[in-house]
Amino acid sequence: MLPSKLSSTSTTVLRHGRRTFAVVPTGWPRDAASPFSPDAYTFPSLLKSAAAAAAAGHKSLLHGQSIHAQVIKFGFPSCVYASTALVDFYAKAGDLASAREVFDAMPRRTLPSWTAIMVGYARSGDMQSAVEIFTSMPDKDTAAYNAMIDGFVKAGDLHSARRLFNEMPERNVISHTCLMHGYCLSGNMDAARELFDAMRRRNLHSWNVMISGYCRNRESGKALNLFRELQSQSCPFEPNEVTVVSVIPAISDTGAIDLGRWVHEFVRRKGLDRRANVATALIDMYAKCGIVDEAMRLFNQLKSKEVTCWNAVINGLAVNGYSTGALALFEEMRRSGISPNSVTMIGVLSACSHGGLVGEGRKWFQEMEALGISKKVEHYGCMVDLLGRCGNLDEAIEVVDKMPFGPNGIVLSSLLFACACHGDIDMAERVMKSAVEVEPWNIGNYIIMRNLYAAKKMWRDALIMKDEINKLGGKKEAGCSLLEIGSSFWEFVSGDRAHPKWEVICDIIRCLQLHMRVPTEKEFGFTELAT
Repeated sequence: MLPSKLSSTSTTVLRHGRRTFAVVPTGWPRDAASPFSPDAYTFPSLLKSAAAAAAAGHKSLLHGQSIHAQVIKFGFPSCVYASTALVDFYAKAGDLASAREVFDAMPRRTLPSWTAIMVGYARSGDMQSAVEIFTSMPDKDTAAYNAMIDGFVKAGDLHSARRLFNEMPERNVISHTCLMHGYCLSGNMDAARELFDAMRRRNLHSWNVMISGYCRNRESGKALNLFRELQSQSCPFEPNEVTVVSVIPAISDTGAIDLGRWVHEFVRRKGLDRRANVATALIDMYAKCGIVDEAMRLFNQLKSKEVTCWNAVINGLAVNGYSTGALALFEEMRRSGISPNSVTMIGVLSACSHGGLVGEGRKWFQEMEALGISKKVEHYGCMVDLLGRCGNLDEAIEVVDKMPFGPNGIVLSSLLFACACHGDIDMAERVMKSAVEVEPWNIGNYIIMRNLYAAKKMWRDALIMKDEINKLGGKKEAGCSLLEIGSSFWEFVSGDRAHPKWEVICDIIRCLQLHMRVPTEKEFGFTELAT
């Protein structure tokens, strides 16, 4: 029997109407012959709305269960469309036991039925069950492969993700982007870029994943070059909110403020600067580039200031030496009724550290519990840095000893540096012993001790430290500089000769030496670099 016009009309309303009204009425007629009776297409529409709400994090399990009861009452438990929608709903709601029960009871299953239960397992992290379903599927489409690749990526199993990618009979832009995202998360940017370059079709998400991956892995120059390429006339896409938030950290790292101003003007034209995440990123960018006035101007223009915006400007003032201003803004934040969080307190303690405000630092460090904020290793690190800078080494050691989870390498290196600055060899040796246990490979700690011994003319101990440095490779992580030339960014790493015009650069520097009358090549060290 064809569905009635009234039934079809109500189903259409459910499909296109607001989700809040897509709930099964408790007063539905029980008579299946009624013109208002649901048909095979009504329940999938209802369940689709409930599943979307569940996927968005809303508690809709009770609604879905009431729809399930109506499915049984109106005689549709064997309907493949209704059953598939139920499997999808329960999977998205996180009730995989119910999803599997409905799936197993289905007399006939379609490809969407198999995919729904498989995606549910993959999203929950149960890749063993997802693989079991995937292997049992009579037919597999690209969407099924993509769901499995995404599951493997989220589980950190890139080997399986790549194997499945290679087995795919047909790949699309989602296939490439999923695997590319996995390589970015694992730090293998060469493999990610290889996939990106091999894509015949890209979407904006593909560009955003690569730009974000470069930023995440501290390859800011490559991130900016890719962003420049995205802006070129040959690219049909325009940067969106995600692109902007992804690329701004690279601008902050490189100090490419001209590009930063262009991005700011772009988001202003598009109206994106009123969004909290974009405004926070811009404030952070200006602060890290040392343009505090612009950061404050942007902050003051915001009508609604979320805690992330306050955190960005407080930390920005702190790192630029405006300690008193940072603390004043913190007090204003509290008066405004905004509750500080863990990140806020890092900014406050950092401000105290940069300004040498020991009393204020102690006060707010002790107040954290009263504010409902748990102390993390970053807060202890700021406090140790503050006390160490001001010469309160005994108190700094006491703070380290009281850490409930033990100090990490950064905290110990900071304390070791403070001991060296104040010439306290006994305490430095004690801290060094702990630092070696935590990070035996950290060559910087050995260099600090070697310099301290040398300053105290303890040559034998200095030589022992030198031997340890040589055993570890003899070099710290190489420094690098990044230059913006035209629309491209070039990275120069200390001791590296990978630049295609290395010899020309050396010739120009030699010419500059002659004009400036600086030391000779041998004295300057260019002979060793060029050989």
